[in-house]
Amino acid sequence: MEINGEVVSDIYYYRDMGLSEATMRALDKKGYVQATAIQGGAIPYFMQWKDVVAKAPTGTGKTFAFGIPMVEHVDPQSDQVQGLILAPTRELAIQIRDELRDLCAFREGVRVVCLYGGQPIDKQITQLKNRPQIVVATPGRLMDHMKRRTVKLDSVQTVVLDEADRMLDMGFIQDVTRILDRIPHRRNLGLFSATISREVMDISWVYQRDPVEITVRPVEENRPDIQQYAIELTGREQKLDTMVALLNAGGYERAIAFCNTKNMTDRLSGLLQMRGISCQAIHGDIQQRIREQTLKKFKEGKLRVLVATDVAARGLDIDDVDVVFNYDVPDEQEYYIHRIGRTGRAKKHGVAYTLMATVTEAVKMRDIARNTRTQIQLLKYDKDGCLTLVDNPS
Repeated sequence: MEINGEVVSDIYYYRDMGLSEATMRALDKKGYVQATAIQGGAIPYFMQWKDVVAKAPTGTGKTFAFGIPMVEHVDPQSDQVQGLILAPTRELAIQIRDELRDLCAFREGVRVVCLYGGQPIDKQITQLKNRPQIVVATPGRLMDHMKRRTVKLDSVQTVVLDEADRMLDMGFIQDVTRILDRIPHRRNLGLFSATISREVMDISWVYQRDPVEITVRPVEENRPDIQQYAIELTGREQKLDTMVALLNAGGYERAIAFCNTKNMTDRLSGLLQMRGISCQAIHGDIQQRIREQTLKKFKEGKLRVLVATDVAARGLDIDDVDVVFNYDVPDEQEYYIHRIGRTGRAKKHGVAYTLMATVTEAVKMRDIARNTRTQIQLLKYDKDGCLTLVDNPS
């Protein structure tokens, strides 16, 4: 890890950070002793009210890196919003809210509310009447509440933009700047991101003062243990049979399959159900309530396969996915990285299969292998119908 360009230790323990008894009890309840690198780097500076720009790979514990100091700073006696976290998707916002509530398990009086589109705004207005100290929100829905004057940000001390690169890429930059302009007296601003784009730097230059720059590089020990395969098929009709065969042969109990379109997601889910595989789909056109129910069932092991568009590639709080299938080769390299990052988490071994049925898909996959510099094994069916290793396209 680097802080302001200087290489520092990656080993930190929560007990050495001067955290409150309530926070230590919450961490102990979750079985956490050693902090991740990004947590060890960011927490001390947040505690000192410093602005932070943090670049770290997905799955490195960024939520607690800003969540712990935010919870530590909250005054439970106050009924004003003191901490604000902006997230690009509903799923990520809900995950952050749940993790913060876990941190507040022994901190009486601290309330966390999540505001996002797809849920009736009246229900959220009712929650806001309970005077939360921390608000987690997607930018668009927060703007709706600000226009209705149902949320006041006058007393916000800390603002965090999580997955800042993704949020700005999705076109939220105007909403984000309008929100920041309405919080002129904040004490610090944190930008957390897997990549630091020009748009992220623009926000930093305008809204931060002498930020501490923290970089956790995807070195070998931080990389998830994922065996990656690309399977060359002669036609799209082979994809379903191949995926089902791999599911059964590998004995995988929990799988995520990614498709590029909502239509294909629904179709694949239906085809797998016809094969007797417990499966449901999530994408942007499915009601938020149904999506939350589907994710809950998947987490509880009641679904074997979750079929999803890239809306689910970030921010899912699921640590034990056995295998990821790229049923469609993703259109962008970044999507590939975040898709396969759903497996091999929490120091477990993971597997990712990408199914290629056209020349275009094969070309995309070669580009991904070259640009990510990862070892992706190429598989192909032989004349006897058995998958065999061909070579390494990366």
